[in-house]
Amino acid sequence: MGRIGISCLFPASWHFSISPVGCPRILNTNLRQIIVISLLAAAVSLLYFSVVIIRNKYGRLSKDKKFQRYLARVTDIEATDTNNPNVNYGIVVDCGSSGSRIFVYCWPRHNGNPHDLLDIRQMRDKNRKPVVMKIKPGISEFATSPEKVSDYISPLLNFAAEHVPRAKHKETPLYILCTAGMRILPESQQKAILEDLLTDIPVHFDFLFSDSHAEVISGKQEGVYAWIGINFVLGRFEHIEDDDEAVVEVNIPGSESSEAILRKRTAGILDMGGVSTQIAYEVPKTVSFASSQQEEVAKNLLAEFNLGCDIHQTEHVYRVYVATFLGFGGNAARQRYEDRIFASTVQKNRLLGKQTGLTPDTPHLDPCLPLDIKDEIQQNGQTLYLRGTGDFDLCRETIQPFMNKTNETQTSLNGVYQPPIHFQNSEFYGFSEFYYCTEDVLRMGGDYDAAAFTRAAKDYCATKWSILRERFDRGLYASHADLHRLKYQCFKSAWMFEVFHRGFSFPVNYRNLKTALQVYDKEVQWTLGAILYRTRFLPLRDIQQEAFRASHAHWRGFSFVYNHYLFSGCFLVVLLAILLYLLRLRRIHRRAPRSGSATAVWLEEGLPSQKIAGTL
Repeated sequence: MGRIGISCLFPASWHFSISPVGCPRILNTNLRQIIVISLLAAAVSLLYFSVVIIRNKYGRLSKDKKFQRYLARVTDIEATDTNNPNVNYGIVVDCGSSGSRIFVYCWPRHNGNPHDLLDIRQMRDKNRKPVVMKIKPGISEFATSPEKVSDYISPLLNFAAEHVPRAKHKETPLYILCTAGMRILPESQQKAILEDLLTDIPVHFDFLFSDSHAEVISGKQEGVYAWIGINFVLGRFEHIEDDDEAVVEVNIPGSESSEAILRKRTAGILDMGGVSTQIAYEVPKTVSFASSQQEEVAKNLLAEFNLGCDIHQTEHVYRVYVATFLGFGGNAARQRYEDRIFASTVQKNRLLGKQTGLTPDTPHLDPCLPLDIKDEIQQNGQTLYLRGTGDFDLCRETIQPFMNKTNETQTSLNGVYQPPIHFQNSEFYGFSEFYYCTEDVLRMGGDYDAAAFTRAAKDYCATKWSILRERFDRGLYASHADLHRLKYQCFKSAWMFEVFHRGFSFPVNYRNLKTALQVYDKEVQWTLGAILYRTRFLPLRDIQQEAFRASHAHWRGFSFVYNHYLFSGCFLVVLLAILLYLLRLRRIHRRAPRSGSATAVWLEEGLPSQKIAGTL
C-alpha cells in the first residue's frame, strides 16, 4: 500500500508519512506535527480570506463610489472640523464691479492617486453656514486712491483668518482675482491697486500670497473657471465607473494623431445675466475652420488646460470654448429694444406726421409686454407711452434682428465663431435668466421643453395685466418674483428663446438643457473652479513628499489598504517555497530503492537515523 510523505522546512524529526489504510494513525502524531499542520492551514486560510475580503471591499467601493461622492456633495452641510490636522484650506477673493466677496474652501488630504483631483468644498462654520463675506463698493472705486485698497480688503481677510486655524495660515493659499470692474480701468491704475495689495497684505497676514496670486482675470478665464466649478460638482472629472454613464470620444489637444479616448461627458453652461450672456462647453473633437480669419478668432475663444497634477498626464486635458456677449443680457437687451422703439417711432412720426406714443391715448403697441399693461420710455426729456399687446410670436419676430446673425457657417451671436455642438450627445445647464424665465413665473424650471415653454409663454403674454397682478397678490409666483419680473417676463421669455435657439442654434427639439439656480442644492461660484485650477499641482507635491518620507524614515504605520498586494505576494512566495521543497523531497523518495526504509532516505541527506520520527 502506498504512503504519502509530508515534510517541509522543519527539523527532520517532524517528518511523517500517512498510509491510506492507517489514516486514523494521524491521531498518534506528536504535538509539533499538529502545530505544523495547523500553521499551514491557517496560512492558506488567511491568504484566501484576505483575497476575498479585499476583492469584496474594493469591488463594493468601486460600485458605491459614485453614490458616495454624490451623497457627500448633496449632504455637504456639516460644519468643517477645524481640529482635524489633515484638512487644508484655500481662500479666493472675488473683486467684482459692485463689491468684493471672500470664499473659504477646504479639502481633506489627497488620496495619493495622481489621477484624482482634490476634493475641494466650501468651508462651513459652527452654524453650518458657508464661510462667505461681502463688502461694498467694488475695488475699482479706489482707482484714484490705490493706497486705501489694503484697508478696504482687510475686513475680508480678517474674517477668513478667524475661521482658518492659526496653525494653517502659512500653508493656506490666498488668491485675489478681479473681474469686470477692474477690466475697464487703465492698466496703470490696475497695476497700482495690485501693487498695494502685494505690498501690504504679507505684512499683516501669514497666508500663502505670492505675486501671481493677485491679478485681473479676463472674461475668458472667468468662463473657464465657472465651467470647471460646475463640472466638478457634477462629478464629470471622475473616472468612468458605470456602463450606463454618458461618455464622449475625445481627441486630446496636442496629441490629435493618437487615438481618441473615452471620457465622461462634461456639461456645457449657459449664463444670461442682466448685461451679458456667456456660453462655455468642451470641444472634444479637433475643429476645422472656414477661413484663416476664423481660425485667428477661434484662438481667443478656445482654452486648452490640464487639470491634472502632472503635466505629462493627459487624461485631464480639456479644450473648452468660452464666449461672452456684452449687451445680450436680459436687461441690456430690453434697453436696446426700447432704444430702437423710441428712435423708430420718433422717425415715423416725423415722416408721416403722426403722434404715436406721444400721449397715453395714442400709445405705441408693444407685442413684448403683457396684454393691456401701460409703460413708458423716457429719453432726452421726451416720453414715449407704450401699451402691451402680449403677442409672443410677434415679439420673437421683432427681436430676431438683435441677434446680429450672419450667413457664415459656425457662427452665433454677433457673427462670432462657434464650434459645432454634438446635440445628440451633449448636456447643458442654464443659469441666471435661463432659470428665472422658466421658473419664477412659469414654474417650469428644470428640464427644458421648448414646445411646453412656448405654450406657457404665449399664455402668459396674452393674459391681461390685471389678472397677472391678481395672481401676484395671491402669491402664486416665486417668492423672489417682483413686479419688474412680471412686467418684462414676456420680453425676457422671447429673448431667452431666441438667444438659445436662433443665436446659439440649438434645435427646438433639444431636450438636454436643465435650467437651474443651484447644483445639488448648492450655488456654484466661478471661484470654486478658480481654486481647483490654481491648486491642481498640490496633489503631486503631497505625493512626492510622502514618497520622500517613506524612503527616508522608518515605517510608522503600515497601511494594509495600500500594501495588500505586497502582503499577498509574501504569502504566495512562502507557499511556493513550501511546494518546491515538497516536490524536491518527492524526487528524493523516488530515487531511493523501493526496499529501502525511510531511515535510508534520511541517511542520504546526511541526517542521523535516531532523529527520524517513527512511521505512522
